[in-house]
Amino acid sequence: MDNLVKVHGGGADYNSDFSDDEGQGESSENRLKRKHEEEILRKPFQKSQHSQVAHRSFHTNERDREEARNRRAHLISLNAFERHKKFVGDYILYYGGHMVDFKRSLEKDKTDSDVLRENHRFLWRDEDEEDMTWEKELAKKYYDKLFKEYCIADLSRYKENKFGFRWRTESEVVSGKGQFQCGHKRCEKQEGLKSWEVNFAYVEQGEKRNALVKLRLCPECSFKLNYHHKRKEVKAKKSVQQLSEENQEPLEKRKKKKKKKRSSTHSKKHKHKRRRDSSISCSSSDESQDKGSDPEDKPVEGQSESDHWRGPAPAVEEKSREEEFDEYFEDLFL
Repeated sequence: MDNLVKVHGGGADYNSDFSDDEGQGESSENRLKRKHEEEILRKPFQKSQHSQVAHRSFHTNERDREEARNRRAHLISLNAFERHKKFVGDYILYYGGHMVDFKRSLEKDKTDSDVLRENHRFLWRDEDEEDMTWEKELAKKYYDKLFKEYCIADLSRYKENKFGFRWRTESEVVSGKGQFQCGHKRCEKQEGLKSWEVNFAYVEQGEKRNALVKLRLCPECSFKLNYHHKRKEVKAKKSVQQLSEENQEPLEKRKKKKKKKRSSTHSKKHKHKRRRDSSISCSSSDESQDKGSDPEDKPVEGQSESDHWRGPAPAVEEKSREEEFDEYFEDLFL
């Protein structure tokens, strides 16, 4: 027993594997190894054993944010009227009331087209722009976007001598309607178009007004326009080049005609001068009356003609490129 006590009783000098100091050092190393191995073997979606649970306020805040995003997306997807109806419904739901109190009359509702019809002007004057409201400003902006060179006509009631005119829009200008196509709104012919000037008398805002408008029509629509009264037809002015093309005579014949005209006018001037000199000589002395006219007049006359046509022919002025373009566009816009 004594031997057993000595062996297992242990003294301070006995080195054991289960001693407190060395045993604690090994357990810490094992713990570090174990943690390292767990971190290596942990899956990315696997939660740790000691994960902390978020507070309830965090969850409520996140839920409120998500609900606010959904409501905002829903409101953006609605139009103005549906959004108004939703707000009215929410107000009645939370604060009480009746839907009849918020019901509106559709008769008082106006669209942009209704505002334009009420405040439109065929021609805006300075007097019309004095007391401007938002309705008039909207109509004025629409008027400024119109093209006021040619008109579009409504000739459906031509037998009653009633016509309707309006200005062209941008799409009609691009397509050529009213200039390269017939200006009647139900006609699309492009051949034989003529330009007409019409004194358009109309009643606007309870006031009679007149406006001189221009439009291009095909022969059939031109007949409808002139059914009661003959309108003024606008014709393009012929340029010098067109006149020369129409005149098919050669240039030499025309020059000869011009020379004959000038020589005849020149001879008439000399004859008139001769007569005037003879009358003066008759009044001064009787001897000059016996002699008659001076025989030296004829050679003087021939000499003057030769002097008149002596020298180079007058130079013909050539037109510049800008003048040719101006003449071309004058023909287009008439």
